[in-house]
Amino acid sequence: MKKEGKEQIWRDYQKEIPDNDYFYVRSCIRQNFFPGSEKMFMKILVDDLGKNIYETEHHTTCGGIGYHSDVIPLETAMTIIARQFALMTEAGYKNYAASCITSFGLYSEVLETWHNFPEVLAKVRDNLKKSTGREFELPQHLAHASDIIYKVRQEIADKAKYKLINKETGKPLKVVEHIGCHYSKMFPHKGVGGAEYPYVLSGMVEAWGGEVIDYPERRHCCGFGFRQYLVQANRGYSLANTHKKFESMEPFEPDMIITNCPGCPYFLDRWQYVIAETEGKTYGGKNQGIPVFTYEEVASLVLGYNPWDICLQVHQVAVEPLLDKIGIKYDAGKKYEGLNGKDIGKPEMPGCIKCC
Repeated sequence: MKKEGKEQIWRDYQKEIPDNDYFYVRSCIRQNFFPGSEKMFMKILVDDLGKNIYETEHHTTCGGIGYHSDVIPLETAMTIIARQFALMTEAGYKNYAASCITSFGLYSEVLETWHNFPEVLAKVRDNLKKSTGREFELPQHLAHASDIIYKVRQEIADKAKYKLINKETGKPLKVVEHIGCHYSKMFPHKGVGGAEYPYVLSGMVEAWGGEVIDYPERRHCCGFGFRQYLVQANRGYSLANTHKKFESMEPFEPDMIITNCPGCPYFLDRWQYVIAETEGKTYGGKNQGIPVFTYEEVASLVLGYNPWDICLQVHQVAVEPLLDKIGIKYDAGKKYEGLNGKDIGKPEMPGCIKCC
C-alpha cells in the first residue's frame, strides 16, 4: 500500500479520547479471571496520575453476554445500558469508560442504533422511566479503558521504573499484542486505528520500550466466540482458534503477549496448559509457555508494582521468566501468600508445562 493511502486510513480511524473525568464501569467477568487488572487501572490513574475516575457499586452487567448468547433480546440489553447511563448522569459525568470489550462493542452498537433510529431511543427512555423512575443523557465520549491507558501511555512511561527491555541483552522485548474482536472489528471507527491498523496496544508497547511482533495470524480471534466456548460441545472450536494463533507466532519467539479483552487473556493463557497436556507442546521455550498479560498488568509492572499485589499468581502460564528478563524483583516465597501472610494454597502443578 502507498504511504499516502496508509496515512489516510490512519487519519480516518482516530478518535477523541479525553484523558480525565470518566464514569468507569467494571466487567462482570474480568475480576474472576485476572482480579488485579481493574484495581490497578483505578490505582494508576487516580493515585499515580491524579485523574478523576469515578465508579459506583450500583452498576451492573451490560447484558452483553446474555445478548450475544441469545439469552436476552436487544431491547432488554438497551434498557440495562440506559440504566448505566442514568447512573453516569446522576453522578454528573459525561465521559463513559468501559472495562470490558464486549460492553464497549455493545455500547457502540446501541448508541449507533439510537442515533439512526430515534424512535427506539424514545421507547428505551420510556421503558427505563417505567421500570426504575430514572432518566439519562447520552455520553459525550465513549472509551474503552485501554483507550485511556493508551492516551496516558507517555505519562506512565515518564514514571516507569522498568522498561520492556531484556536486561541481559539490552534489546526490546518481543511482544505480541492481541486486540479483542469487539474493540476493532465490529465498529472499526470506534477503535484507535480501526480493524486494519489497531494501535491501542502497540502504542503502549512502543512507549514502554518493547518491540511489537507482526505474524500471520495477528488479527485472528482468540477463540472465545461466546457460543464456541459457552456451549461445552463447541469448545474444540475455541481451542482450535487459539492453537492456530500459537502455531503462527511460535517462529517469532515472542517474550510476552498483551491483551485488552476479558476473554482473550483467559483463553490465550489457559489453552496453553490444555495444549501442553494434550499434545505435550509448549511455546515459550524450556517447556514454558508465553506469559499473557492484560494492559493494566503491564502498566503496573513498568511502574514497579509488586507482581503478587497485582495478582499475577493466578495466571496459568508462569510469569517469572518475563519478570526475570526485565529484572523485576519479586519474592518467590510469597507468590501464594494472601492478606496478612495467609497461605492461599499452592495449585497442583501440571505435568507438561513448567510453572516455576
